[in-house]
Amino acid sequence: MFFIEVIEIEGLGNRHYLAGGARTAVAVDPPRDIDQVIAAAAKRGVRITHVVETHVHNDYVTGGLELARLTGATYLVPAAANVSFARTPVHDGDTAEIDAGVRLRAVATPGHTPHHTAYVLEEKGTPVAAFTGGSLLIGTVGRPDLVEPRLTEQLARAQHASAHRLAAELPDETAVLPTHGFGSFCSSAQAEGNATTIGREKSVNEALAKDVDAFVADLLAGLEDVPAYYAHMGPVNASGPAPLDLTPPAVADAEQIAARLAAGEWVVDLRNRVAFAEGHVAGSFNFEAEGKLATYLAWMIPWGKPVTLLADNTEQLAQAQRELVRVGIDRPAAAATGGPDRWLRPGDNPVSFARADFGDLAALGPDPDVVILDVRRDSERAASHIAGSVHIPIHALHKRLAEVPPGTVWVHCAGGMRAAIAASLLDAAGRDIVAVDDSFDNAAASGLPLVAA
Repeated sequence: MFFIEVIEIEGLGNRHYLAGGARTAVAVDPPRDIDQVIAAAAKRGVRITHVVETHVHNDYVTGGLELARLTGATYLVPAAANVSFARTPVHDGDTAEIDAGVRLRAVATPGHTPHHTAYVLEEKGTPVAAFTGGSLLIGTVGRPDLVEPRLTEQLARAQHASAHRLAAELPDETAVLPTHGFGSFCSSAQAEGNATTIGREKSVNEALAKDVDAFVADLLAGLEDVPAYYAHMGPVNASGPAPLDLTPPAVADAEQIAARLAAGEWVVDLRNRVAFAEGHVAGSFNFEAEGKLATYLAWMIPWGKPVTLLADNTEQLAQAQRELVRVGIDRPAAAATGGPDRWLRPGDNPVSFARADFGDLAALGPDPDVVILDVRRDSERAASHIAGSVHIPIHALHKRLAEVPPGTVWVHCAGGMRAAIAASLLDAAGRDIVAVDDSFDNAAASGLPLVAA
């Protein structure tokens, strides 16, 4: 009997897999913090003999090279991938024996990248699952615009063909197990659902429901901004990532925190947004540890700028450090735990800003001194937004603070997390802020006038 174990990285919206039989196993698209994969193998009592990559990843640093080195596993990487480390090149149709009666078969599925390869898990020659990486996802496909702008349309057409190849060659009951699509910005759209099969995708997936021209036109029209840190992930993965270091960072005292702020470094407060609004170190930014920390911090921080982390406790700090190494933010410059009373110099006071909901905003009525700032994505804004509001997506705000009109800024997103980040940026810039911590679904019920683009 075969097994498949899912290793989920919720913050980045990805899944990684361990699969095999009674004695040996393969790791598929492993995350950088490979201890999770090793622990899963140890728990099952299997040895990792193969590590495979579906493609050179753009949204996270792979742990594949290090995992193969530590375990002695064969490292399978698509032959056409331009990498600078030793690996076993994989071509379309190649197979690898994983355990008795369990093997992998490579299927070329270009689209997300030119070299993208899916792997079909077969038990006694029968396909039981397909590790589809960034090819066929749940209800959608991986985006084709992460490699080179001039290749985007060509890759979109290849993505359509690859989806149809998988649908044609695999039985309907074959499980589809993608790496992306659970919140990852590598997905061309966010689809509902947690599990799927080839048969289900035939009835719901846009790549299988539309002809190639309609699919490509709709796909390209729906693409949104690419996270800035993606530009660094591909080169890191192609050159071979360094082993990760999760040892605790240097401890920063109040004087050092103040000095780092004065030097223009980023000091990031990981506490929840309620605690941050109630009191924080002036100039610090709030990226909640419980939110999409790695995605938004890596997207917004100037690449390579030192970052100091402020956390509730050592557990929160360690988890944040783990999340950040996944996107190449390897070593915080320093860190501190506790709260503002430990992070402020004698004589310095914490600063705060107000929180509210959409009902509070509606109760203000028309007010020329109030600016409503929407920091959601373009697609969210187009679906519905508050009439008269200003729109700057959260990932662009730190570079466009000067575009926010004068007045008291009531900032909102879809649920509160991104609004909290935006409020901290504006607060650090000296603006008068109210963070709307509410679901956008409540905006209309509160009486606020909504319009669509």
